Amino acid sequence: MKKLILAASLAALFTAGQALAETIKIGVTPAEHAQIMEQVKKIAAAKGLDIDIVEFSDYVVPNQALADGELQANSFQHQPYLDNQIADRKFDLVSVGTTITTPMGVYSKKVKNLDELKDGATVGIPNDPTNGGRALLVLASKGVLKVKEEAGLKVTPADITENPKNIQIVELDAAQLPRSLDDTDASVINTNYATAAGLNPKKDAIAIESEKSPYANVIAVRAQDKDKPWVKTLVESYQSPEVKAFILEKYNGTVIPSW
Repeated sequence: MKKLILAASLAALFTAGQALAETIKIGVTPAEHAQIMEQVKKIAAAKGLDIDIVEFSDYVVPNQALADGELQANSFQHQPYLDNQIADRKFDLVSVGTTITTPMGVYSKKVKNLDELKDGATVGIPNDPTNGGRALLVLASKGVLKVKEEAGLKVTPADITENPKNIQIVELDAAQLPRSLDDTDASVINTNYATAAGLNPKKDAIAIESEKSPYANVIAVRAQDKDKPWVKTLVESYQSPEVKAFILEKYNGTVIPSW
């Protein structure tokens, strides 16, 4: 009888251990999002959550993969981009926690500052609405051009009101912008794609976005999953002191914790 009770107890403990261990797939983009998630993975593992990190080379696929159930979460986008994706594609996705802010930078192989841009110079920006608008706001904040205030974060090239140097805006896929530097006079590039291409925002950017921006990145999940226990574990693991310390030490101010 005692052996039966012991066997039953061990089986119960084994089953409980299996229940606590859960595996989820999280979509990220290269460089800092992937690097930080590797640190989150270590913290989450100690809490019984196993993270399988899946890297994507663009901004479009991770939300579709999440909506289709191929992922349980993603961590690569800021809130305005997620809002735009939800509005355009009717995704039933929600953000469950903030992660980092990565100030956008202007890079060039042809000029050392924006004042050196000549009349008719070409400037590359992302071709998706939210990051394209963000890039235009960076250029406006540096005095390169002016845009309609009422356009808010959804500003487009059509909202440019003053363009004294007749800057030619070239809209390209965000991931391709680092490669565009041979062909454009300057390009406004998201930090993850800049760093993945070997660019250092602090050393190589000729202008950089203010740290005080509304573009904090988020962890997104399907709305039906937002109250599941693993979501809380994931967010707590990301927003841990250990992960914050890693970000501050590794990125030296080019990537900023947003919690």
